[in-house]
Amino acid sequence: MVETARGPVPASDLGRTLMHEHVFVLTADVQQNYPDEWGDEDVRVADAVRRLSELPEHGIGTIVDVTAIGQGRNVPRVKRIADQVPGLNIVVATGIYTFDEVPMFFWRRHREAMTELFVRDITEGIAGTGVKAGMLKCAVDEKGLTQGVERVLRSVAQAHAQTGTPVTIHTHAAGQHGPAILEVLKQEGADLDRVVLGHSGDATDSPDYLESMVQAGLTLGMDRFGIDHFATFQDRSDLVVELCRRGLADRMVLSHDTCCYIDWFEPGSLDDLTQWHYLHVSQDVLPYLREHGVTEDQIDAMLVRNPARILAGKAD
Repeated sequence: MVETARGPVPASDLGRTLMHEHVFVLTADVQQNYPDEWGDEDVRVADAVRRLSELPEHGIGTIVDVTAIGQGRNVPRVKRIADQVPGLNIVVATGIYTFDEVPMFFWRRHREAMTELFVRDITEGIAGTGVKAGMLKCAVDEKGLTQGVERVLRSVAQAHAQTGTPVTIHTHAAGQHGPAILEVLKQEGADLDRVVLGHSGDATDSPDYLESMVQAGLTLGMDRFGIDHFATFQDRSDLVVELCRRGLADRMVLSHDTCCYIDWFEPGSLDDLTQWHYLHVSQDVLPYLREHGVTEDQIDAMLVRNPARILAGKAD
């Protein structure tokens, strides 16, 4: 069974799954104090319902909303949206998103405090909603394993070891921090079969590095389709084609890392990313992959079997 915003569902009911998406990415303190930026809550919710309702029409049954603390996570809002999109499962996450220091809240608390909160989100539910987290999330970006980032990674790995909940890790592909991440995960007893090395698709010139991460036991998140600022559509797609040619389809998942609204950028500054939306994989990426030799079985592995294995521990 996999926990979703509307309760647990069998892994066999997930269908095609986008493993790294968001509903909203927000700066919570700013939004709370300058609410004009956000605008009307009902309008934002209705827009999200409209956007997400299109996914089942294009064959997508599940998204994993990897929004964590530091990205404006609001599970009551996500549950409100999920209740209006019955054809789509939304898996929510717990964890902390930071590239350097841990949030001030945790600075002077005991080292187990983060892990305890993550476990509570997984076992008891989040913010009184009854919604339980089905994914753990952290980030290792350009700075690598700073003291704060390592502390979060260890807490995530500990919560994973205690609960069996899978892990996804935002990474800076050019930094190739995979070996350092692996060392920490192994020290904490993580099941590498259920860890996704996020944003691996940015490493378009490093297929050998990515193959080495697969050989070490990780799954590659090819999850920024549509974000052409980091890599072009063709380069991202060709990387998937090459890794499939190497026999690695059983160790990749596909996604966009998109959202209904993000406040991290000046309004209009992302207008050139015309393909950065929830339907890009279905409408554009899959046809390209098929045209370049990727089989239906390999597509099924990346969108159905691998997500089921990671989220539930097996493919039902």
